[in-house]
Formats: sequence, C-alpha cells, structure tokens
Amino acid sequence: MLDSYRTIAGGTEATGEFVDRKSRFIAQLCHVSSEAEAEEFIATVRSRHHDARHNVPAWILADGRERCSDDGEPQRTSGMPTLEVLRGAGLADVCCVVTRYFGGTLLGPGGLVRAYTAAAQEALAAAEAAGNVVQMTMVTRVTATIPYSAYGRVERMVSDYGGKVRDTIFSEDVQMNCAFLTGKEAPFVAALRELASGEDLCVVGEPTFQEF
Repeated sequence: MLDSYRTIAGGTEATGEFVDRKSRFIAQLCHVSSEAEAEEFIATVRSRHHDARHNVPAWILADGRERCSDDGEPQRTSGMPTLEVLRGAGLADVCCVVTRYFGGTLLGPGGLVRAYTAAAQEALAAAEAAGNVVQMTMVTRVTATIPYSAYGRVERMVSDYGGKVRDTIFSEDVQMNCAFLTGKEAPFVAALRELASGEDLCVVGEPTFQEF
C-alpha cells in the first residue's frame, strides 16, 4: 500500500494526441477508484472510438493492482509503455486509454512504443496544465471536543503539531474536526490529554487517503 500518490481529480478527463505517419494516437486519462470504474471508462472510450483500430487500456489503483492490454497491437508495444508513463509519474487510481487510428503505414515496435508513450505523456501534461493532478496522502481525522475557554489554545496546538482544522462546530462545547498526516496525530492527542489533566477529549478516525 502506498503512503502517498498523485492522481487525477475526480470528475475530470485529460486528453493528449500524438501523430506519426498519419496514425493518430489519442490518450484519454481519468480518475478511477476501482477495477469496475476502470472497466467502465474503458468501455466508454471504446464506444466513443468504435471505429478505431485499437483502444489500448492501462490502469493503476492505490492498492497496488494494475493492468494493461495491447488490444491487438504487437506484444509489449502499447499497453506496457502506457502503464510505464503512469508509473513513472507516481500516479495511482487512474486509467488511461490510448486510441489509435491507423494511418496506413506500419510503425514497427520501436515506433509504436514511442507513439503510445508520447500520447500518454501529452494527456498527463494536459492534466497538469489544467491543475487537475492532485497529491493524495494518508490522513487521520481527529475530532476534539473541548470547552470554549480552551478553543484558542487548542487551535494553536493543532497547527503546532502539523494538523489542519477542517471545520468547527460551536454548541455546548466546541467540536473541532481536524486532520493530521497519519502518524502525526498521536503527539497532538497526547498533548491534549495532558492539557485536560488525563481526560481523553479526542476521537481518532481510521486513516484514509485525502488531499492534505
């Protein structure tokens, strides 16, 4: 399991194109969170480009699973180069499908590797230019319920221990919903317990991948 990774923002899709000797290679890159979502995106692209010679898919998930296919191209000339672009960029929870419209000239194995690589790199560059590549990190949420008199001090403590206050609810007490990089929450929880003379004022959630 990764500690952090980059991915494409949900609800966005990036496209890049590369042309070699009249063959068009169109890479389409999007966020997916499961194998089922990857297969759904692949099916969407196949439908979109039903008249293309090849629709070459590659995907990587944050849990380490990955898959690619040459979709009729010579072995290891298309799917693996596309996957290598995703790996090399530190991406996960992403799917890239490179559509090829054949231009009438055989490119050879080396030419195919270069073309599929270039198309995938163009799609990634487009996503980065649009600000749609985001960093995901393992984050632990901590909910602290404190008296009003301690609010200012605890707010400073969250910052001092490297956390962020996501939102605050003011009722009979103050409920502060905070986020810490996983592993950094324990010192804050211990310090708040000491401040409260041994009383545990925090509820610690399960670590999840989030933008931080």
